[in-house]
Amino acid sequence: MTPMADEVWLVRHGETEWSRDGRHTSTTDLPLTGEGRRVAEGLRDRLDDPHHPSGFSLVLCSPRQRARETARLAGHPEAELDDDLAEWDYGDLEGRTSEQIRETYPGWTIWQGPVPGGEDAGQISARLDRVVARCRSASGWVLVFGHGHSLRALAARWLELPVSDGRHLRLDTATVSVLGWERETPVVLRWNS
Repeated sequence: MTPMADEVWLVRHGETEWSRDGRHTSTTDLPLTGEGRRVAEGLRDRLDDPHHPSGFSLVLCSPRQRARETARLAGHPEAELDDDLAEWDYGDLEGRTSEQIRETYPGWTIWQGPVPGGEDAGQISARLDRVVARCRSASGWVLVFGHGHSLRALAARWLELPVSDGRHLRLDTATVSVLGWERETPVVLRWNS
């Protein structure tokens, strides 16, 4: 029988200055704020679940500083860096708020684009499909540290939905979400907790 992850735990990084201010952050490598560090440390107890005392069989992390720092503070410095977990590349829209972007592109959302100089939904879908495949091929429990839009897109792809359906999954900083199975059907077990 092929190994299959029992559950995939998703952790969005702690607060940064830009996430606090609603500025889209992909390639800009910002550290956590003091509050972000404090809350990330609090994740440690939440990730030590008594239902899986053997721990996680695979721990993956975005290469961005904010995700790496969250993983370390949450007790997982061993996390393997995976470029496919980097945040959606906002290109020319980097550092701007949605309101600022809508001055040029009325009604804009990352889910519908455009994203000049960045990634479109097809590109992010291909990237995150590779992460889903890695998670599904692991045995046991998987832990993933990443970013708001990319983790929402990852959850949509886990559910075999288009990336754009990630728009229905709000994801706050320093939260834990869990993907898993109901029999053979991929499901969301817990979200944004």
